[in-house]
Amino acid sequence: MEQTELLIIGCGPAGGIAAREAAAAGLHTVVLEKDAVVGAKRVCAAGLRPGFCEEFNLPSAVVHCNPGRLALFDHDGFCHSFEVGPAHTTTREELDGTIAQAAQQAGAQIRCRSLFRAISYDRENSVVEYADNHSGSRRRIGARFVFFANGASAHFDRASPFAFARWASALLTCLQYRVYLERPAVAAAYETLELHYYRTAEARQVVAWMFPKRDHLAIGLGVIGKISGARLRAELDAFLQRVAARLYPGIANVTREEGHLLYGGVPRPVIAHGGAMVGGTAAGLVDASNGEGIYEAAFSGRLAAAACKRFRNSASGAAREYARAVRSKFHTRLKHRVALMHFLERKPRRFGVLFEQLASTPHFRYLLERQDDRLALTQRAYLFGQLMRFGARSL
Repeated sequence: MEQTELLIIGCGPAGGIAAREAAAAGLHTVVLEKDAVVGAKRVCAAGLRPGFCEEFNLPSAVVHCNPGRLALFDHDGFCHSFEVGPAHTTTREELDGTIAQAAQQAGAQIRCRSLFRAISYDRENSVVEYADNHSGSRRRIGARFVFFANGASAHFDRASPFAFARWASALLTCLQYRVYLERPAVAAAYETLELHYYRTAEARQVVAWMFPKRDHLAIGLGVIGKISGARLRAELDAFLQRVAARLYPGIANVTREEGHLLYGGVPRPVIAHGGAMVGGTAAGLVDASNGEGIYEAAFSGRLAAAACKRFRNSASGAAREYARAVRSKFHTRLKHRVALMHFLERKPRRFGVLFEQLASTPHFRYLLERQDDRLALTQRAYLFGQLMRFGARSL
């Protein structure tokens, strides 16, 4: 049976960064990617926080636009906007493909059309079975470390140590159009990231977006829970008309439809077992308030690679270190974001109260975006005061 040190399931930002940094550190690394081309079927608004390319040593060529403002539209359609950095936009084809190419240059092997099927755990070694769709055969590979980075569709059966009963209830059904315009939209469309929070006629919460790209606008939305394809498409079509009236009235265009799942609940409680680790969206590392998950995914890949390098001869030691680092960096903030969204959804007017406070208080915005391990005690106290202020105004 084939053997490797690190086996990665999925080649998105989490898997790709883990592969690049582990291979660069000298670990024999293999990546199993289910699609024929890395990033080809990724459906994502693909917004990147300021400084993302520098932090992960990626070429700036992957960036499409550098919008300097974030516009938050509340339940009543009122816009609250403020400067953000600037942020960046890209497509997952370019981002994931670029990271994968860097991983290969570092020495990682990426096997496309390889579908994960099963894993058996041992304390210091795991065996993964996968379908090799090139040859139409089942194959097995042993690995000291296994890193699951297979996104929101990651499935773990009930017997798995990673099983999480609340996972399915927190999935959002998403639909996105890529709108290719015959001529450019209004200038503001390329300078702003838009997020819209409102309810459907059936009182279901919607988070919608408009993100500008080099050659198109990404316009989509997500609805909590299951919804029929026809109903979801009708909701997106209505939102699209509102965006079109503001940003590209009367401009001929062609649209391409994409559908996917996004996770919007608390992080997966168990993210390490034996020598296996779960990262990125598969670990629930997604900000429930805005859908951001690329940064968290990429950083989880970095933490996985670092743990494997540090505990190269101890799979269980690497997994424990990885779980500790991820929880320290992300879990508190992400759990708070889930609680915040539930609080806002109970009374939709609260979205406007929060957005007005964000727009008028730059330091509040700044601290909200910092990771758990980067907040000083005084900063935590300031955040607590601002949240108390928001709570009082909301009630």
